Amino acid sequence: MELIFASNNINKINEIRLLLPKNIELLSLNDIGCIEDIAETENTIEGNAILKANYVTQNYGYDCFADDSGLEVDVLNGEPGVFSARYAGESKNDDDNMNKLLLNLKDKTNRKANFKTVICLNIKGKQNLFTGIIEGKITTEKKGNFGFGYDPIFIPDGYDITFAEFDAFEKTKISHRGIAVKKLINHLSRYF
Repeated sequence: MELIFASNNINKINEIRLLLPKNIELLSLNDIGCIEDIAETENTIEGNAILKANYVTQNYGYDCFADDSGLEVDVLNGEPGVFSARYAGESKNDDDNMNKLLLNLKDKTNRKANFKTVICLNIKGKQNLFTGIIEGKITTEKKGNFGFGYDPIFIPDGYDITFAEFDAFEKTKISHRGIAVKKLINHLSRYF
């Protein structure tokens, strides 16, 4: 079974490929000739996932899934949230985003946060949403060389290392995206 993932983010594609069964071939936007950067204009993580999946289904005619993720920090009223990728500006620079967040938390003792992913699946004329959330906290400094985004400053509950210190396979087993993808795979099992 071929499945279109409405993304060209190689980091996300690689994480999801680690979780998919061998009978699902994951194709990116590039693979279907979609080179547009689908603008994330909605004001919720769910809304952006739906927007991207609908864009591919409506403009390219494919069943597909899309995701959107965000880091929600309690003491910052859920920031950066839906703006996680562009928290420090439209350049979407991971280091700039982390630096801004660490600066905003500089004098805060409450560092509780969660990562949230929502996957929107459009298949056979139906739409389903799958959510994955992992609780944790924000560090005071970057640690680790793996991962992407805010991984070097996020420690999941029950661990003492950041997501950037996990290897990719271990991270996907517990991450927000991993949780949502497992729900997606469970749903897809009825189609193959």
